[in-house]
Amino acid sequence: MSYPATPPAPPTDGSTDGTTQEPFALRLPAHQVSPRAVGYWRLRAFITAGVVAIGFGIAWALWTDRPWWFTLLAVVLVLLDVAYALVMPSVRFRVHRWEVTDDAVHTRAGWISIDERIAPLSRVQTVDSSQGLMQRGFGLRSLTVTTASAAGPISIECLDAGLAQQLVADLTAITSRTTDDAT
Repeated sequence: MSYPATPPAPPTDGSTDGTTQEPFALRLPAHQVSPRAVGYWRLRAFITAGVVAIGFGIAWALWTDRPWWFTLLAVVLVLLDVAYALVMPSVRFRVHRWEVTDDAVHTRAGWISIDERIAPLSRVQTVDSSQGLMQRGFGLRSLTVTTASAAGPISIECLDAGLAQQLVADLTAITSRTTDDAT
């Protein structure tokens, strides 16, 4: 696999009878998404802020006898949208992580509510890659791994396009060697 090397697993205490082993500490997935994801997320957030501002501007222009609180609400919401667009992408970049090993796919996403998913490769049913128009402009792709889980697919957003294509090929090769039916 040509993506960054995976750090070693946490050490165990070396016991063989299983009675004195300490609980396994789950480490963070090893890799971050593409640094270009920050610009992509920021542009999407500013587009959303612009749509909100235009919506309030239209309502402000059409509502001639509007109360004073409407203008205050509009200004506060637009300022909050702009602050979100400035702060969120950098924070999101630091917390979104992923890792693919020979045994599993591990993701961690979310900056307010954190979602951590691990799926054994023996449970993988499909591997999909997608690239929207804005992602294409930033050279990014997203990867979706569908498993036999009720929790739904695992997604890795905003990978470098070449890396995402390599991951699809690697995961397809690894999972095709599995003789189970992934259910």
